[in-house]
Amino acid sequence: MVSKKRILVIGESCRDVFHYGESDRLAPEAPAPIFTPVMVRENCGMALNVQKNIQALGHSCDIVTNSNWREIVKSRYIHLNTNQMFLRIDEGDNEIARLNVKEVELKNYSAVVVSDYCKGFMNKEDIAHIAELHPCVFLDTKKILGPWTQDVKYIKINFHEYQRSKEFVDRKIFDKLVVTRGPTGTQYKDEIYPVDKVEIKDTAGAGDTFLAALAVEYSKSKDIEKSIIFANDCATRVVQKRGVTIV
Repeated sequence: MVSKKRILVIGESCRDVFHYGESDRLAPEAPAPIFTPVMVRENCGMALNVQKNIQALGHSCDIVTNSNWREIVKSRYIHLNTNQMFLRIDEGDNEIARLNVKEVELKNYSAVVVSDYCKGFMNKEDIAHIAELHPCVFLDTKKILGPWTQDVKYIKINFHEYQRSKEFVDRKIFDKLVVTRGPTGTQYKDEIYPVDKVEIKDTAGAGDTFLAALAVEYSKSKDIEKSIIFANDCATRVVQKRGVTIV
């Protein structure tokens, strides 16, 4: 039997590949920079990054994700010195099969984290089904919010995602929202929880770290405000590093 102290992550995963290089001239045939590769770094991305962060914070964690995650690739081409991204290429997004959510065992986990990158792994009905069956579901989604989120415990989205959904957000949904606002901090209900001002090198994967830390701290304390402060601190640490990193 699975321990009640474990967290379950459900969502799409991929490989994040970072190509770092140099560029000191434009192509003669077009106004495009010539990229000279210097090094490559690779790690697990999306839901697997959430799981790795939860484990790095000392919490046991299982995952339900797409079996072909190694074939789903986000390749970024980045200037080595400035960390400026030249190009991102996504491969395999349309090759993720839908999860059979009825086969997922939920009851023996302290919390369920749904990391929904909206690539076809789960639809709204699947997520609503998960939230109906488990009392402590954390949702991070790219989908437009609505009544289908009524049974979710907390919804973590960034400010841009909130702007896309706000016309569909009633007070009941609003009171579940944890909205990350970059260097401004995080909004919960009508309060802003500020973050330290730091030099930001890369925001890739910071949302995954925030979500992981939020779920881990809440599983311990059952205090959402304390959990937001902890998640802010963890996300602040990772944005000071290159690429997708683990807290």
